[in-house]
Amino acid sequence: MAQPATAAPAMDDETLDQLILSVRRFVDERLIPLEAQINDEDRIPENVVQEMRDLGLFGLTIPQEFGGIGLNTYEECRVVMELGRTAPAFRSIIGTNNGIGSQGIVMDGTPEQQAHYLPKFASGEIIGSFALTEPDAGSDAGSLRTKAVQDGDEFVINGTKRYITNAPSAQLFTVFARTDQAQPGARGVSAFLVDSATPGITLGTANKKMGQKGAHVCDVIFEDCRVPAHCMLGGADKMHQGFQSAMKTLDRGRIHISALSVGCANRLIDLCLAYGQERQQFGKPIAEFQLLQAMIADSKAESYAAECMVLDAARKRDAGEPTNTLASCCKLFATEMVGRVADRAVQFHGGAGYMEEYAVARFYKDVRLFRIYEGTSQIQQTIIARNLLRDFPG
Repeated sequence: MAQPATAAPAMDDETLDQLILSVRRFVDERLIPLEAQINDEDRIPENVVQEMRDLGLFGLTIPQEFGGIGLNTYEECRVVMELGRTAPAFRSIIGTNNGIGSQGIVMDGTPEQQAHYLPKFASGEIIGSFALTEPDAGSDAGSLRTKAVQDGDEFVINGTKRYITNAPSAQLFTVFARTDQAQPGARGVSAFLVDSATPGITLGTANKKMGQKGAHVCDVIFEDCRVPAHCMLGGADKMHQGFQSAMKTLDRGRIHISALSVGCANRLIDLCLAYGQERQQFGKPIAEFQLLQAMIADSKAESYAAECMVLDAARKRDAGEPTNTLASCCKLFATEMVGRVADRAVQFHGGAGYMEEYAVARFYKDVRLFRIYEGTSQIQQTIIARNLLRDFPG
């Protein structure tokens, strides 16, 4: 797999610190106070989305020549750790524009596709959605059945995509479809940039999820959906290479989710510290009990370990080093870590931790998804072991 070119810092340390401070203030003053409302209404207010546009959050990773901030992987992770301190739905609304939705265009798009779409991604004028998963193709993405059959200067797409994040609000789908029916597995799959208003696209009813209220997911059904041939990601030169484009975006995406997990873990630790000093039992704050202190200590140690892993892998990716194994290590450890931290946080809060009026209950359900999307923990284990066996000299 091709490795990213060496990424120069997008900004000096002082400017990066100012950006992080701005995001931290936005999280503390605007987003955290809205968490309960978002959970109850299952909706992010449009004025908050506009504020996110104004802060440039939709274009964090999009190159500056297309109107984005152009953060490298390390800088992105620093910012995402701040966004992780609030409900993951806020990060989700900008996630595809900065990640799997845009990076395929950055890496493999034609100059025309880059010039047309990336500025709109960066400004938040359009929201992207990544349509890969199907009813019978999840972890085994190479088994997808959606077809794109060429008919003159168009491709006719038929198939169903499942659990597609941001689909109800997206203006652009990156759709993966089989263009060579004779090729098995991942071969023969191409990617298409499809306007959501294209005739032949139907959205299913929004899925009712366990957590992450405010982040919307639904099926996307394509029935004789006609797409111009020039909408193939990368143009004709990338025919049958859609799966490779998808995989190239995942190393960065997995590091991103790992950074998000660290941010969520740090918020959960802070919630325990605050509650532990406020809640009294046996005549003293529960934070003074050693067994509860051990829970906080274990959580901090694991969060710190994940943070070190994430920032190390990010720096190596920016230096152009291979990070496929490291990205999977980060994704595996960090997402499993935040699940343990969330479980401890609920236990630390006792009965209150099971009540949704407390943020720990909401985070407990929200972070559970991290171990599933962009490659389950078991897929990460498979990638790590496969790569080690392949590279072992014995």
